Parts: sequence; C-alpha cells; structure tokens
Amino acid sequence: MKKIVLLLTLIALQFAFKPKEITWVAIGDSITYLNEHPDETGNRITKGYMTRVTEKLPNIHYTNQGHNGWTAIRIATEIDKLGLTKADVYSVFLGTNDWWGSKPLGTFNDYEQNTGNATVYGAFRTIINKLHSLNGEAKIILITPMQRVDFVYINNFKNNAFGSYKEKAGQQLEQFADAINQIGKYEHCDVVDLYHKSGMTHKNLVKYKRLKDPQTGIYRNYSYPKFIDIPFNPETDEYPYPVEAGDMTYDGLHPSDKGYAIITDMLLKLMKKL
Repeated sequence: MKKIVLLLTLIALQFAFKPKEITWVAIGDSITYLNEHPDETGNRITKGYMTRVTEKLPNIHYTNQGHNGWTAIRIATEIDKLGLTKADVYSVFLGTNDWWGSKPLGTFNDYEQNTGNATVYGAFRTIINKLHSLNGEAKIILITPMQRVDFVYINNFKNNAFGSYKEKAGQQLEQFADAINQIGKYEHCDVVDLYHKSGMTHKNLVKYKRLKDPQTGIYRNYSYPKFIDIPFNPETDEYPYPVEAGDMTYDGLHPSDKGYAIITDMLLKLMKKL
C-alpha cells in the first residue's frame, strides 16, 4: 500500500512541475520568415529566433506567420486571410519594410481612433484588435525594428537599400520603433525594443562592406560609416558582404546567428515568465 501511495505521489509531483504547454504565433516579415528558410540566406544562418526560443523552452510550440517583404500595413490589410489561430502568445515583429517602403507612420490618434490601414499606427490597431478577437487573454509581445545599414540581397544584388542612418521619405526608422513602444505602453504589452536596447547598432551590424575604391577600382573593406558614400553597382560588382564581413547581420539587414541569439535572449526573458 505504501508503495502505491508513493508511486501516486511521484506521478502527481511530475504533473505538478510539468511546464504548461503554450502555443505561440509569431507574426512578422522576412526576419521571422527566414526561421524556416535558411537556404534563402545562402545558409548564412542556421536557425531563427523561434527555433532558438523553443529549444530553450520546449513546452512552447510556435507557428511561423512571417511573410517575406511584407509591411505592417499589408499584414493588417490581409489579416483575415492569414489563417491566424487562437494562441496563448502572439508576437508582432514589423515596421522595417513600412519605413523602407515609405508607408506613412501616421500619429497615435490613428491608433486610438482606429482610423484604418492607411498608416502604420492604424495598421497596428487592426492587427492587435484581431489578436484580441482570437484570444482576449493572450499575451501580446511587440518587437521593434532593428537598426539597419546598407542591405544587398544575397540572391539578387539589384534588391538593395540604404540603412537607417538617414531618412526615407522624411521619416526615420527610429520613429517607427518609438511608435511601437508607445503602442505597447498604451496596451500594457511587453515590448522587445531591438532598436534601442539590443546592442545591435549601425557600427556592429557588419564588420565592413567590400567595395571598389572610386579612385583606384581596387576592392577595399570599408567599415561604417565610411562605406555610406561609396557607390555599389549591382550589375558589375561582387557581393559586398563576404561571409567574413558579417557581424550582427549577414547582409546589413537580416540577423546573423549572432543577431538571432540576441533577439532570442531578449524574448526568453519574457517567455520564461509564462
């Protein structure tokens, strides 16, 4: 009889200390999408932030809702077509493509008044309303855009963009990060502030950009900010970010394994509390 009682006690304790199974839907752009597509990085990464989080917390099960190249405005516009499901946790990691795509940020009034998807503030209201409708008790984590330097797509050199060290269409990327922080504060959501608090800055996103010296035509390695005004010709030049040039990103925009590890650590601090 004592053995039976002991066995039952051990079983009860096992269940008592077993972590709760948690479902997580990660909404985002290419930085999220690439978790399942390392081949599209030239295998410069091994795994993204969702895989890394769930390796540390195996009771969390994620769904990747990353959409390559999408803006917050497009996510909001297509929100009812994405097949989003009820989950315990939602993360929203958007904004960098809105900035580069010259989408209007708008004002906090667009968020408060739910003015629609013409602005990024309004789009975030649409997204968060949808998540609340799926599960009013769910935890929502907002993730700000990272800083970025000059991006050149490894599979198509013509797809390139300058960094967040200057304005695009009169807007700074930092304004989009600030907007997400403001929304998080208003909604009492946790915010992973990659722009300001990750330690990933213009200076350490890449070690250098390899470009032709305009005077000699000889390739040189230019660190930030020296490469800003050095021209890159996608028709004739070599890829400016050899493997050795990578640091927090492998291409000036998308995180390397090192960058994904930082994002993971910041998310883990929140996810461990679930």
